[in-house]
Amino acid sequence: MTTEVIMPKLGESVVEGTVTKWLRHQDDRIEEFEPLVEINTDKVDTEVPSPATGTILKLFVAEGETVNAGTLLAVIGEPGEEVPEAPPAHDEPDTPPAGDRDGEVQTMAAEASAPAVPKVGGEDLGFISPVVARIATEHNVDLSQVSGTGSGGRITKKDVLTYVEGRQTAAPWEEPASGELFRPTEEIFGKKPSAAAEPAARAGTVLPLDAVRTQIAEHMVRSKRTSAHVTTLMEADLGRVISHRKAHKESFGREGVNLTFTAYFVAAAVEALKEVPIVNSSWSEEGIVLHKAANIGVAVSLGEAGLIVPVLKNAEQLSLLAVAKTLNDLAERARGHKLVPDEVQGGTFTITNHGVSGSLFATPIINQPQCAILGVGVLQKRPVVIEGMSPSGEPEDSLAIRPMVYLTLTFDHRIIDGAIGDHFLGIVVQRLQSWT
Repeated sequence: MTTEVIMPKLGESVVEGTVTKWLRHQDDRIEEFEPLVEINTDKVDTEVPSPATGTILKLFVAEGETVNAGTLLAVIGEPGEEVPEAPPAHDEPDTPPAGDRDGEVQTMAAEASAPAVPKVGGEDLGFISPVVARIATEHNVDLSQVSGTGSGGRITKKDVLTYVEGRQTAAPWEEPASGELFRPTEEIFGKKPSAAAEPAARAGTVLPLDAVRTQIAEHMVRSKRTSAHVTTLMEADLGRVISHRKAHKESFGREGVNLTFTAYFVAAAVEALKEVPIVNSSWSEEGIVLHKAANIGVAVSLGEAGLIVPVLKNAEQLSLLAVAKTLNDLAERARGHKLVPDEVQGGTFTITNHGVSGSLFATPIINQPQCAILGVGVLQKRPVVIEGMSPSGEPEDSLAIRPMVYLTLTFDHRIIDGAIGDHFLGIVVQRLQSWT
């Protein structure tokens, strides 16, 4: 009797995944619980084990294809057993709620109400996933013009993105209209470009897009298209933070915790979110959603593989020790590719420490559907004017070398005005400079 391998739902709000690598091949013998396939969801790779012992009779989904939870991936059985020619239709997974018990909007909430697929003369396009429908609507794509490479000719996310990219680069050269009163286009811009291929020496090398890079690109472009980005910049003196860290690093170490500067930035941001709760919010068509929990995403570099943003859930309830310990655990498992999808979802505010590579300040892109992101520059000793008073009561300034850092807050101007953004960032600075 055959056993179906179904795309699992790897998180509360995870509705699809990308088959990045088949770890076993068709006709291979496999034991129950042996790793069968690697699935990527939200930049997290998860190995899915075989649900049964037997022979892999057929694989229905190719590597690189994105499919919904509930999709048939493979069939396992004994040689000679009958398998379907095409995957049978499976019910779509339950739509995730727009918010969890804490009232926060999930990162995949946009999927909850998928945009309608453009109608094309009543033509049956087959199953269209919510992601494909959304991309088609955003880019005004006629899906009947898109060639599907998925199972049974189904249109995948990669298919529609490839179509959009091709449409954008296929700007045709138009002949001047007859009887034109102005000079012909050729006289101004030169002759019609040749269709000859670019010389191989200039063509360069094409690096294939993996699932992580594709997701990063799509997420960043969508964020810039969605939010009205504005950035404000301030600097902070970290002298008190450095003193506190020096005094407590050894005691934290006895608890098995590495006390990093990032823990201080998280704690300071949480204090600011408590005082300015509008920064801990998301935009929706019904109104601005204020999140009850401060779920802080912290960007972790994966080197050439890109970056990932694990989330510290309910950070407002954590002490500095607990924040540091959680950061250690998430960062270590992120670099070891051991996170689970739910650990990179549900964030309400993000911090990115771009200063680790020497950057002074930057203007990060908002991590949707959040409304703000804090950028932390490199810690650098700089000359600073210190205001003081002379014994006679006259203003008396002096120069001092202080450990300074630039902080940027990029925020969604649809939700936050400049004064509110400056107020929030000012609280972060004040908290860092007055640490005790």
